[in-house]
Amino acid sequence: MEIGLSTFVETTPDVETGEVISHAQRLREVVEEIVLADKVGLDVFGVGEHHRKDYAASSPTLVLAAAAMQTKWIRLTSAVTVLSSDDPVRVFQDFATLDGLSNGRAEIMAGRGSFIESFPLFGYDLNDYEELFEEKLDLLLRLRESEKVTWSGNHRPAIHDLGVYPRPVQQPLPVWIGSGGNTESVIRAGLLGLPLVLAIIGGRPTQFAPLVQLYKKAAAQAGHDVSKLPVASHSHGFVGEDTVAAADKFFPSTQAAMNVIGRERGWGHYGRASFDAARSLEGALYVGDPETVAEKIIYLRKNVGITRFMLHCPLGTMPHEDVMRSIEQLGTEVAPRVREEVARWEAAGEPKE
Repeated sequence: MEIGLSTFVETTPDVETGEVISHAQRLREVVEEIVLADKVGLDVFGVGEHHRKDYAASSPTLVLAAAAMQTKWIRLTSAVTVLSSDDPVRVFQDFATLDGLSNGRAEIMAGRGSFIESFPLFGYDLNDYEELFEEKLDLLLRLRESEKVTWSGNHRPAIHDLGVYPRPVQQPLPVWIGSGGNTESVIRAGLLGLPLVLAIIGGRPTQFAPLVQLYKKAAAQAGHDVSKLPVASHSHGFVGEDTVAAADKFFPSTQAAMNVIGRERGWGHYGRASFDAARSLEGALYVGDPETVAEKIIYLRKNVGITRFMLHCPLGTMPHEDVMRSIEQLGTEVAPRVREEVARWEAAGEPKE
């Protein structure tokens, strides 16, 4: 069972002071967070790609490369790479470079993205939303399969027996499919035999269990070894010494962030009642003391079947020292509890989901 973190490198106004941190400062802070995550024994760190004023990481590979040279063990992934509006050749080259710098710790998490700013920025038509992703994923997978590639499509110039370099340390370079719970994307990942990451940020996480089963069924029907296909989840959360104090710290920035997005997408107002309900055992917020957060991850592992859990922290803007303390506790207190319990199941031969 792998435990890790993800971040969107947000630069929203501080809810108490109104101060807006610079992109440069937040980027440097994130590198410090990745270095700490490595030191406390976490397995993976993901950085999301966005192209808005309130997010600092438009190029996750550059952020991850800065951390690669200061870390030893932690795996480094995008969360996600908006493949539909990017060039798969550059994506592959960037992550192959990251893989070399980190000596085989890079991963690509490919997705459509939940925001659309990158499409007009790079000259793509949103009417081609579905076709762009399918075509570019096909090219990306071709690039990792062989050094020289011949390929043609509708949205990018053809490639005729050309080599793409550098080549990665890992063979093949891991490519995960990120999904918010779309049935078609889950089935596609299964048919392709690619690892799956589910963004579980609302409702009851157990509702994703049928999607995991659908994913595994599609993979098995396509002839893939289901036992070798990991399933990850990404959920908002924060670890503190005390559950009540942790909730009080995490709520203000969470509320602010959720209501900004909610106004853009027509959601209802996000208040404390919704927040507290999501902190229950069956909710999608992983907020509390180490024992509480570990219990919820174990519950998710048992009932949904994930093999990797990524805590998204912070949501919105929080003091850097609070985020660092949460990372420390996730690595030193939460992860050992979860790993010990999963190891106990495996030793006893109990069902894992």
